[in-house]
Amino acid sequence: MTSLAQSAAAGRWRQAALARRRTLLVGAAVFLAAVILAARVGEVDPRRLAAGLPMAADYIWRTIPTLRLDTLGADLAEWMWGLGHWLRLLGDTLLIAYAGTVLGGLAALLLSFPAAATFAPRWAVMPARRLLELARTVPVLVLALIFVYAFGLGSFAGMLAIAVHSTGALGKLFAEEHENAQHGPVDGVRSAGGSWAQQMRFGVLPQSMPGVLSYGLLRFEINMREASVLGIVGAGGIGEELYLAVRQFEYPDISAIVVLILTTVAAIDLLCERLRRRVIGPRA
Repeated sequence: MTSLAQSAAAGRWRQAALARRRTLLVGAAVFLAAVILAARVGEVDPRRLAAGLPMAADYIWRTIPTLRLDTLGADLAEWMWGLGHWLRLLGDTLLIAYAGTVLGGLAALLLSFPAAATFAPRWAVMPARRLLELARTVPVLVLALIFVYAFGLGSFAGMLAIAVHSTGALGKLFAEEHENAQHGPVDGVRSAGGSWAQQMRFGVLPQSMPGVLSYGLLRFEINMREASVLGIVGAGGIGEELYLAVRQFEYPDISAIVVLILTTVAAIDLLCERLRRRVIGPRA
């Protein structure tokens, strides 16, 4: 009996191993087919890539200004000739990103509680999640085009576009943070007679707040980059000046504006990291 049982167990193990191997082979075949299909649709061509890389390098090389040691001050002044104007536009971009992040973050926080499946009523989860999906599915540039058509050119349209997209993106992340919260504090608030809103406020939010703040700061950094290109569609900020420089082939201006944007984004990244460590504390 023992040998029969061992033989049966070995047979089951071989069958399970064959099943796993077949599943792995089928998965690999599907993955390879998807890669080939994506390459065909994306018109991936190694020859075009090899031919285009030198042209891309040449374009980047053209944007590098001429800086000489003996005339460094004059060369820098010529390169950054529009610094004052660009800084004002960069300030507008920063304010667009900030206002859009704050408004979007507040809306996302409100919608994230009914979107949290472990705490919200069933009838509220699906509508809240579908609304968040709609808000983050539409690209920021498309939202900016819609709001430019509705409200006219300027920063207001860009701020609304950032706010709507941030609502969808942050709402999903906030809801997932809420779902990871422990039920004990929520049950305690409920047993004390607290309403559902009070359960979310005093039972869930204190647990998920570190993640909420961390995601919010990260989104602000992302929105700064998003706001930098909204000027392409007339939604304000420095993007319009960058687009104008690109269209007019003003290569040194392109690099100057990009350097200012990169410097600002890096400064925001460092600032957000310090704020996160001060408010949340370092994570292990």
